[in-house]
Amino acid sequence: MSEIMYVTHETMEQLKIELQKMRGVDRPAASRAIAEAREKGDLKENAEYDAAKEAQGLLEARIAKLEGEIANARIIEIDNIDTSKVSILTKVTLTNLNTKKTVTYQVVSEKEADLKAGKISVTSPIGQGILGKQVGEVAEVKAPAGLLKFKIEEIVI
Repeated sequence: MSEIMYVTHETMEQLKIELQKMRGVDRPAASRAIAEAREKGDLKENAEYDAAKEAQGLLEARIAKLEGEIANARIIEIDNIDTSKVSILTKVTLTNLNTKKTVTYQVVSEKEADLKAGKISVTSPIGQGILGKQVGEVAEVKAPAGLLKFKIEEIVI
């Protein structure tokens, strides 16, 4: 994975804690499960051993993926954000020109996205559509529901 991911300090710390847990707790537990299954006899017909080995393989893949994400992550300083246009970590107030409803979203990385908390991914259709737009501009977003038009009302941190 060579894609740069922009994150806040908090998200970077969460990623590091998750990786530390996988390495320090989950990995030794997987090794113990394999050792216990190995003690139960013939490995050719030992489903418990096969399951433990498969779980270990999945864990190692998740560890490798997380290590790659951390290596490619860049921490964004909130003080350096330009609010003249929509960018990552800005809060954007949009008016849907079709429904006349107004919503506010914070544009964040994929790892931080949480629609219930009002955080949309920079790689989502709406995130991509509004990125770089300024107050007063209309963003046309191609979504599964069709073409949506959003007017940028306000951009803040």
